[in-house]
Amino acid sequence: MSDWDRNTLSRIVEADDLHVAPFRGDGQTPGTPTWIWAIEVDGALYVRAYNGTRSRWYRSARDQGAGQIVAAGDRYDVTFEPIDDAGLNDRIDAAYRQKYADSAYLPAMIGERTRAATIRIRPRQ
Repeated sequence: MSDWDRNTLSRIVEADDLHVAPFRGDGQTPGTPTWIWAIEVDGALYVRAYNGTRSRWYRSARDQGAGQIVAAGDRYDVTFEPIDDAGLNDRIDAAYRQKYADSAYLPAMIGERTRAATIRIRPRQ
């Protein structure tokens, strides 16, 4: 079951304009928004850090576990959950291949470096 309302999730994924802003070290102040590709798998929202686990936003998302996203013209308070599941990552790869088939950046987004920096984004309750 999805954490997101079906219509909201569809709008976010189809808009392709997601900006992620994990909280800074104080746990309250959102960081600088970073544009990132977003995909849906099994009703859940996932993103990956292009620069892998060394990415600043990824480290903040992992460490703080929360922040905000801006997508489809709306701002959402969210939580971030690192993913380390080979089978799920394979399905995420397939979603990236389908959505971004024509992009020169696709090989990097399904490589080991970015697979290691996969995050599930959930609405914060």
